[in-house]
Amino acid sequence: MYIYVHKCLFLFLHVLLVSARKERRNVLFIIADDLRTSLGCYGDITVQSPNIDQLASKSHVFLNAFAQQAVCAPSRTSMLTSRRPDTTRLYDFKSYWRVHSGNYTTLPQYFKSQGYTTMSVGKVFHPGIASNYTDDYPYSWSIPAYHPASFKFEKEKLCRGEDGRLHANLLCAVNVTEQPGGTLPDMEIAHEAVRLLKTQANDSNPFFLAVGFHKPHIPFRIPQEYLRLYPMEQMSLAPDPDVPKRLPPVAYNPWADIRKRDDVQKLNISFPYGPIPKEFQLRIRQHYYAAVSYMDAQVGQLLSALDALGLAQSTLVVFTSDHGWSLGEHGEWAKYSNFDVATRVPLIFYVPEPSGPYRGFESLSFPFMDVFRQSEFIFKFDNVLQNVVELVDVFPTISHLVGLKTPPPCPEVSLQKELCTDGKNLSQQFYPDQKIDIEGVSFSQYPRPADTPQEDSDLPDLKDIKVMGYSLRTFDYRFTLWLGFDPKTYQVNVSNVHAGELYMLSDDPSEDNNVYDDVERHSMIKMLSRELKSMPPTGSVQTRMKLQLHYLTAGMKTGGRRGRGVAVVRVQKTRPHAAIF
Repeated sequence: MYIYVHKCLFLFLHVLLVSARKERRNVLFIIADDLRTSLGCYGDITVQSPNIDQLASKSHVFLNAFAQQAVCAPSRTSMLTSRRPDTTRLYDFKSYWRVHSGNYTTLPQYFKSQGYTTMSVGKVFHPGIASNYTDDYPYSWSIPAYHPASFKFEKEKLCRGEDGRLHANLLCAVNVTEQPGGTLPDMEIAHEAVRLLKTQANDSNPFFLAVGFHKPHIPFRIPQEYLRLYPMEQMSLAPDPDVPKRLPPVAYNPWADIRKRDDVQKLNISFPYGPIPKEFQLRIRQHYYAAVSYMDAQVGQLLSALDALGLAQSTLVVFTSDHGWSLGEHGEWAKYSNFDVATRVPLIFYVPEPSGPYRGFESLSFPFMDVFRQSEFIFKFDNVLQNVVELVDVFPTISHLVGLKTPPPCPEVSLQKELCTDGKNLSQQFYPDQKIDIEGVSFSQYPRPADTPQEDSDLPDLKDIKVMGYSLRTFDYRFTLWLGFDPKTYQVNVSNVHAGELYMLSDDPSEDNNVYDDVERHSMIKMLSRELKSMPPTGSVQTRMKLQLHYLTAGMKTGGRRGRGVAVVRVQKTRPHAAIF
């Protein structure tokens, strides 16, 4: 009798467990590489991104989301562990955080521990030593991570130049049929992701599928037909293509990786400030936008498959990027800085609820949008969120949205190994009519080997880091301090200020006029110094900077709060498929 009752109880509990798993939301986590907010749903009137715009039109969209460091490995590790770079101690590409800093739990690892089948396709973690050459398998993933076979050719001489020969160029629009295997990495990634979705369609376990697309990362090896979307005569230069006069030299990134490309080397550009010829600048911008449209098409294939498999109404979809990318602003290219163009990222949450923002759509949730056919579908969307948020917020937000326990906050200054988060749960902000939190902040940082641009300024090795630029972004300001840093102890010297930047975004949304050294502010410094000395030595750099910003900006606001990326752009584009804000 006891054995019979025990078996019945076991079967009952098993049925409850299976039922609970079926009720849990799946997660489709999509991350692009080097994608700034050049999307229609973020008000960009040049780009054509109908599939991501369609996702945004049915989602919660954060207009002011920022990465913690504008380079791949540190940003991805920070986001996926929900720990800041000063905790992961990963500022370059040459360490595995579990060995180097601490055995921190990752977002997919947490979901795996809660019964999810976790899968990685493409570039999710940064490959190589930064993720132990396994993309953190088996900690984070139920099966080994997938990487496309064609990616090994990404840096090869496959770009046909004007001389008819093949080169390793920056600009690399190709005939796909002539590429090895007749394909490209993001095409293979989309295909494999769809295949995995099919395997999960009837599985009782919920899944967490992370899909990392490579574009618009350089080189711009993309199908050549996407250039047709952006005729050269319609392209324009960045509105602020010159290096700002008051920009501290330590803040400038000399875009060394771009200089190494065959087609850029032919231009003989002087280091570090020599400008790229205007015609070539236009071509870079053309190819970047084309790469975004190409990547958007792969996202569309993935989302339409989610629909076709009947998974759209049970799957949380998150779309983001690891950081932005400069397109000539401040005379800079690539990432590697603390400016908005390098740190600001798209952050979109599609939450499948009957009362969700997509209710009323009679067709499939995500029909594929063919950018070449000029679809007549017009998107309208008002569910934008203007508060300043961070990528460390992604982990706790996704956890909450699927019903898992949200990790507790980490102590302010701590290398605590237990599960905790440096971010916050953003789902409480999913109300577009709520008041803007003007006190909200995001923190980014970037290391430098010296006070002036060097060959390794963009990607210094840990041992060579001498200065750390800590940047605080609020609704109204961007405030950056370049502080002395000891790579052996990982300690920052808050008293050793190499340079400072302060931008008033209401008057200077492009961050071109650094007012940090204005004479009229110096009277505030004495008061600030007294306050900082009274702070305990355990106070974080972030807390100190918030206090300093308070004193520096007292009485400085002029006019309304109109921070960069804050005002909702309500422009109907000329293209019929564009999102309307």
